[in-house]
Amino acid sequence: MVEAVLIGMGALAAAAAAGAFAITRDGSIVTPRGAGKVSTASGIFEGFPLPDYAQKFVSDDYKSYLIEVEPGIKVHILEVGGGYPVFMQHGNPTSGFLYRKVAEHLPLDQVRLIMPTLVGLGYSSKVPVSMHTAANHNRWINAALGQLGLEQVIYVGQDWGGPIGVGALALSPGLVRGIVIMNTAIRVTEVKTRLSRIHDLMKTPIVGEFLGNVRNMIFRGLHRPQHDPASMPQAVKDLYARPVRESGNHKAPLAMMRMVPDGPDHPSTPVMRELVPYVRSLDVPVEIVWGTNDPILGHAVPAMLENFPQAPVTETPAGHFLQEEVPEVIAEAVLRVLGAVRQGGPRASVAAIP
Repeated sequence: MVEAVLIGMGALAAAAAAGAFAITRDGSIVTPRGAGKVSTASGIFEGFPLPDYAQKFVSDDYKSYLIEVEPGIKVHILEVGGGYPVFMQHGNPTSGFLYRKVAEHLPLDQVRLIMPTLVGLGYSSKVPVSMHTAANHNRWINAALGQLGLEQVIYVGQDWGGPIGVGALALSPGLVRGIVIMNTAIRVTEVKTRLSRIHDLMKTPIVGEFLGNVRNMIFRGLHRPQHDPASMPQAVKDLYARPVRESGNHKAPLAMMRMVPDGPDHPSTPVMRELVPYVRSLDVPVEIVWGTNDPILGHAVPAMLENFPQAPVTETPAGHFLQEEVPEVIAEAVLRVLGAVRQGGPRASVAAIP
């Protein structure tokens, strides 16, 4: 009897160890394959036909294509409109589709909206966990912008699209001419900080993998940080989740949560430390649009004003993903910044981050 119990316990322990190994492994590169060619104002790129469940969210005017930024690593781009280039960077765990509602409120004969999807998410390449670093993401998005040959852009960013969008622009000084920034953080954390209960859980080894990668809690909970949970219906959650879950490598959402710096010793902190003087040196028109009902960043406007002390602030009752709740407010801010840029507003003249 004792022997049988011990054998059973050993089998359970072995199964638990095997399960832990399976869910914590690094993962591999998954490279999307396009079809055909897409012609843009920047040249011809590898086309990526959208699946039916995604195509129904955008009009036929949208262009969908891939840019290979490193061997095997491709960034998926959504683009619509023609005119002044507007670089719109989403964060975790969404995709370029996050800006589709904002596009509906913009004059597409005046603006060219360029919406890249971060590597690991949407239809961009998937990479091992170890490759998800702030420096890598900055470099990949910068490389995509470089291949588009843009000379000037208005930048719009939120969540990880804040530091990654700014980080990408910092590698090409003089490119950014105006900014609309939403719920995000670009600051140095010099003391150990607790970000949130969900971040604590996700950063716990094995527990985070189980909740994030096995239970799919990150995508399933997209409605939770919203002021209006109905702004994240199941079809929209699927729009963001399906490309990741079906890719064979769904490591990115958890890896990106763990990328958020929570103290001076965090791997992302040195990169963020370099961004702070860069962003504070920018002399361009800036507007801040904020969702005050964001449970994590709702009260972080003062921190963003440290970067842009002269920027007007539009506070909204939205939650974290403002683009799903108040797209018209964001579009209005983009148009005001565009107007200031066209009127010869201040522009950046800074050195690249080494």
